[in-house]
Amino acid sequence: MTDKKAHLSIDGIDKTIELPIYASTIGPDVIDVTSITKHGFFTFDPGFMSTASCESKITFIDGDEGVLLHRGYPIEQLAVSSDYLETCYLLLNGELPTPAQKEEFTAEVKKHSTVDASVANLVKTFKRESHPMAILCSAVAALAAIYNDEIDITNAESRKITAYRLIGQIPTLSAMVYKHSKGEEFIAPDDNLDYAANFLNMTFGKAGQAPNVSQTIAKAMDRIFILHADHEQNASTSTVRLSGSSGTNPFAAIAAGISTLWGPAHGGANEAVLNMLEEIGSVENIESCVARAKDKTSGFRLMGFGHRVYKNFDPRAKVMKQTCDEVLAELGLENEPLLAIAKRLEQIALEDEYFISKKLYPNVDFYSGIIMKAVGIPTEMFTVIFALGRTVGWYSHWNEMVSGPYKIGRPRQQYTGSPKRDYPTK
Repeated sequence: MTDKKAHLSIDGIDKTIELPIYASTIGPDVIDVTSITKHGFFTFDPGFMSTASCESKITFIDGDEGVLLHRGYPIEQLAVSSDYLETCYLLLNGELPTPAQKEEFTAEVKKHSTVDASVANLVKTFKRESHPMAILCSAVAALAAIYNDEIDITNAESRKITAYRLIGQIPTLSAMVYKHSKGEEFIAPDDNLDYAANFLNMTFGKAGQAPNVSQTIAKAMDRIFILHADHEQNASTSTVRLSGSSGTNPFAAIAAGISTLWGPAHGGANEAVLNMLEEIGSVENIESCVARAKDKTSGFRLMGFGHRVYKNFDPRAKVMKQTCDEVLAELGLENEPLLAIAKRLEQIALEDEYFISKKLYPNVDFYSGIIMKAVGIPTEMFTVIFALGRTVGWYSHWNEMVSGPYKIGRPRQQYTGSPKRDYPTK
């Protein structure tokens, strides 16, 4: 908190309303407007683009400068030097783990990676053609029933065990969703594999066969998880906080976040990239599609370029581009037709003055979509992978909120409907 104050003058009110200003570590300070309600006013901020809904110590974004920090650490450093489970520990606890803490955390996550048989059976009840996000959302919500009597959200140890269960079981559930769509037998978690390799084995492995996971692909998947682990107060994270503010079961709150992520304007962006590439069809069509994208009246958009938050290069994309090149080289897919379109589009976006002037650089969704396509993950599973990585971010924000005093969320509105009127008499 600082001694700075904001002063609001409103026509018709004799006195000026004094509003305290709270200082942030980095980024904009915030003006506390809660006192204006007693004067008969609400603030109006559709989409909450100028509203700080909470105080948080977890993640910071500077979109103008292309900065993303997790507990102060730049995302590009974590993606290169850390791994997903270490990043999970960091987000949950505020500091990087010691080697002993990392070993214990990893062991606990693995210990809690097996899914209850009733939830596995629930996954099997869905039609195979059901959207994977619908199944994942239902399965995570079902965990609330499995562990409902064991969760005390006021108890730190209980919340820690819930984190192990959630982080441990979300890759198992995600792999089950994929296996069910293929009509294949589920693969049990393997404690001898690291987190990303275990997920890939449960997804693409065959029952009765020894795991055979490429270390390059496993590293790429781990990096995808890291780069999607948290992104501040986005729509799905805000949903988890709002849902959790009622005191609901944390698995139910996470399921609400999954539902929000499912939307094409949020988690479906990398799926939209692949749909766009398929629509373009061939390298020969790129120039005409780029011309259409520059024409605001055409209605055609190039997906995976630019970002709502980042007005500069997406810091996650720089690392993801390197990973993308490594994966394509590993699989010998540099000249695969759909990926050839993507590489040419990338080249245009980085060289064309139109894209450069508008800062429409390739974002993390562009590269992650290419990687997952190359690995063999179906387009409809892309958002499931996003949810898998983001789960720790959602839970970290929920845990931060319930660890201290908090209020149930209650946004207000500007009412523009009919005034009070009487029901007509006959």
